Amino acid sequence: MNRKFLKFEIDLDFVLIAVTTSLKDYRICYLINKCLNFNFVKSPDLSVDIYQQGPPVYFSFYEYSWENSETDFYFIGNKGSDGYLIPEMKKADYFLMIKNYIDDADLEKLISDLNHIPEIVAAVKIDPKKIKSRENLLF
Repeated sequence: MNRKFLKFEIDLDFVLIAVTTSLKDYRICYLINKCLNFNFVKSPDLSVDIYQQGPPVYFSFYEYSWENSETDFYFIGNKGSDGYLIPEMKKADYFLMIKNYIDDADLEKLISDLNHIPEIVAAVKIDPKKIKSRENLLF
């Protein structure tokens, strides 16, 4: 009897930036809005089923879009109501997810501008394919 195995790879078509800071989510979003001319808006918390048979875990969630290029930005807290969104990256306080297209030059400028905000300790681009719990980032 022949057996066939179905293999699939999750399409991770986004850029991920880990942000480390001691500020609360609303405060850091205010500074990003002010320094980078963004307009992050608070959305309902992101609900993620991290634990099997357990209640969902909620993470702070902000959204912003560049209308001219249809690029979407999501600012997500790593520490939630009952655990971490990405447990293997506990030192990262927040993640900036960029969906759709962003030019490499714009991305480098964005990371540089984030690192120039004094309250941000570090902003680093992360390869989502190397994250073990990357399924938590699919929404």
